Amino acid sequence: MERLDRILAGTGRWSRREIGRLVKAGRVSVDGMPAQAPDEKYDPDANFTVDGEPVSGRQLVYLMLHKPAGVISATEDPRKRTVLDLLPEHMRRAGLFPVGRLDRETEGLLLLTNDGPLAHQLLSPKQHVDKTYFVRADGPFDEEDEAAFASGLILRDGLKCLPARLERLEACDEALVTIQEGKYHQIKRMVASRHKQVVYLKRLTMGPLHLDPALEKGEWRPLTPEELAALGLS
Repeated sequence: MERLDRILAGTGRWSRREIGRLVKAGRVSVDGMPAQAPDEKYDPDANFTVDGEPVSGRQLVYLMLHKPAGVISATEDPRKRTVLDLLPEHMRRAGLFPVGRLDRETEGLLLLTNDGPLAHQLLSPKQHVDKTYFVRADGPFDEEDEAAFASGLILRDGLKCLPARLERLEACDEALVTIQEGKYHQIKRMVASRHKQVVYLKRLTMGPLHLDPALEKGEWRPLTPEELAALGLS
């Protein structure tokens, strides 16, 4: 049993203060009866409605975030700003977590959800989910780099990477790199094995998801129906 305001706030649609106002106005019902107070306790599997619209007490949330540099891919940290700190307070109570991680100084696409099975599906090495990054290095990329990435790099610590794709861009020190793994600092280590250092890194895609160019750094939005369908969630 959980408080009504906590259950509904967990959907990410309202803050607990907003829910209190909705209850007071008689706009919230549980199992067909008007709710009397936001601190009443209910089973999250009960039938909730707001303004006559059914609301699941266990609603799953899917957000696309344009992660800026300087925040960490974690749900909480006593000293550093996390990606959840970029969300409104009531959204932080929805049980969201980042799917995978981007290094503190890496920017770009990050999926936030409370759907554990989806996260497992996207992160499982067996699924071979493509992730594409824009990379800028302190030296030029060449054909030998492309071939080395394609053959599967062996990092300086002996770790063998799966074959990856490096596509050189117009600027000789820039490339698109697509990998199917997510090892610690993987792209930085891959580039370092080719005697260069990454100076800027941004994730552009993860599976069928593409970073929305309309999202500024630090901004987020719910996934569209088309994006949910691409993830098999329609």
